[in-house]
Amino acid sequence: MKTEIRTLETVAAKGRLLGLDMVYHCASGHLGGSFSAMDILTVLYFEVMNVDPKNPADPDRDRFVLSKGHCTPALYPILAQKGYFPEEDLALFRSVEGHLSGHAEMNHVKGVDMSTGSLGQGMRQLAWRWPGRWTRKRIGFIQF
Repeated sequence: MKTEIRTLETVAAKGRLLGLDMVYHCASGHLGGSFSAMDILTVLYFEVMNVDPKNPADPDRDRFVLSKGHCTPALYPILAQKGYFPEEDLALFRSVEGHLSGHAEMNHVKGVDMSTGSLGQGMRQLAWRWPGRWTRKRIGFIQF
């Protein structure tokens, strides 16, 4: 399925607005790194990756590991727009009442495949968590 460029631009722009709103309301977050990643996350989730919010544990899905785990103000809006959870959940970003922490956590957020935080740990985590996955039909790494 090829998504129109204009549609992808709209998803990314809305993601930036949602991310800005998240960081503004909790007075904490990393917007620069998040905004710089928004376009690529949009293309990955809406055009490239084989993911299904209705079946987030599909063993044949593509995995995404946010190596710079503090850039959740980019990841969470994309996951919400993709349908992993309601956009209203974004209002509770970094709140004890919510499930969206400042770093990606796979046990609390549908669509997050690996808990991350420390910069650069993503590649090591991929090799440890899914050692045989990379000998399959395709390998895809994007480090940013």
